[in-house]
Amino acid sequence: MIAIVLAGGQPDAVSALARNMPNKAFVPVGGVPLVQRTIAALRATPGITRIIVVAPPSTFGSDALAGADERRPDGPRMIESLASGLAGAPAGEQVLIAASDLPLLTPAAIEEFTGEAQRRDLDVAYAIVSQKVNTAQFPRVRHTWATMFEGRFCGGGLFVLKPRMLDALRSVLDELGAARKSPVRLASIFGWDIVPRFALGFLRIAAAEERASTILRAHVGAICCTHAEVAVNVDTPADLTIANGLVS
Repeated sequence: MIAIVLAGGQPDAVSALARNMPNKAFVPVGGVPLVQRTIAALRATPGITRIIVVAPPSTFGSDALAGADERRPDGPRMIESLASGLAGAPAGEQVLIAASDLPLLTPAAIEEFTGEAQRRDLDVAYAIVSQKVNTAQFPRVRHTWATMFEGRFCGGGLFVLKPRMLDALRSVLDELGAARKSPVRLASIFGWDIVPRFALGFLRIAAAEERASTILRAHVGAICCTHAEVAVNVDTPADLTIANGLVS
């Protein structure tokens, strides 16, 4: 499977903590840039055949990107960066998309996620982690939790999609990205008839998958990961402090 690492975007509160950082992807955790850690985990995963990193062109000479097979320019929005990374990929083959701020990502976590996406032949797959799994593995890491019938879950930094889905995603991907940390907004995207079940904790994961599949006219699935590191990311300075503690 081809892997794309999304390392674009503007400077933020995390990148402001270090000097001359184009964005948070290049901020070091345990002395190693976040994006370099993500690329290294992908490189160590046997099933990954090629790694494409999408980043600001000014960073293409950075040692942090040395492990990638190809560097491509990012866009002003995530959808443009995604299109840049997917250009030329076979339309009907699954491609792994990874966030660049996953300091604890492991080959085992990648293999679990991609293996299940392949087994189910999903057009779009999204990693989720249960609160129980996260608490057992990383009790210091906090998330925004969505309460489902099966338990409480947060989103991860891995997803899989087939490039032919890009046009269908254009109208909803930015909205989903903006709502990633807001369970109610995520539920509203799926349709307001879902909200009462979600609000009461009665919404099943399968029902959410079915609604997403209907919206996108594709086979969409959530993959419940047993490796909580897929959801350990660095969005805030506090997250950076925790990440440094976890890798030390």
